[in-house]
Amino acid sequence: MDNVPSVAWRPYPDMDDTQRIAAAHAFHDAMATRRSCRAFAATPVPRAAIEWAIRAAGTAPSGANHQPWHFAVVESAAGKAAIRSGAEAEEREFYAGKAGAEWLRALAPLGTDADKSYLEIAPWLIVIFGQRRGGLNPDDDFQNYYVTESVGIATGLLLAALHGAGLATLTHTPNPMKFLNTVCARPDIEKPVMIVAVGHPAPDATIPLHALSRKPLEAISSWL
Repeated sequence: MDNVPSVAWRPYPDMDDTQRIAAAHAFHDAMATRRSCRAFAATPVPRAAIEWAIRAAGTAPSGANHQPWHFAVVESAAGKAAIRSGAEAEEREFYAGKAGAEWLRALAPLGTDADKSYLEIAPWLIVIFGQRRGGLNPDDDFQNYYVTESVGIATGLLLAALHGAGLATLTHTPNPMKFLNTVCARPDIEKPVMIVAVGHPAPDATIPLHALSRKPLEAISSWL
């Protein structure tokens, strides 16, 4: 770190171990109520809530601090209709056999199909792009590193922030997604990663029982 410009690191809150465990437990309990929503109400959501959630996503760590992400936020009816049209075109091929029998068998307990009407009903769609080149400054044109990992972490923070704001979300990844560059007017140097639908759940929204299952700690961790 010699000769690298730096500032004093603001310390984390002063907690004892009991408080740290309680804070981690509380965050778990809050996030454990998050579910993917496939039935949205058209109830408006204030833009400021989306803006602050994206700001939170932008605090994620990234390779060389290049922050290789872009969040294209779609509110217009025309934009959402275009995204639904492109997504459903890909999904019809997917469910018609492109996915393969094993993948379709894995999805069966969730009851999903090619109908993505929620893409027009949800008040906001956030289309997340990974930037292959860029940098910290607007005019930078450097190679970006660990783009997939960086964008994935940022997306996780986005979902957590939206959930914390009392909003329902659904991640959607039509394949291929190149049509999103056209709809969102993003350059070819950016790669679409996913669509996040955001809003309030519809009054009659349900959750497939399969989606309630979570692997226990011993199945998702090892202690060496």
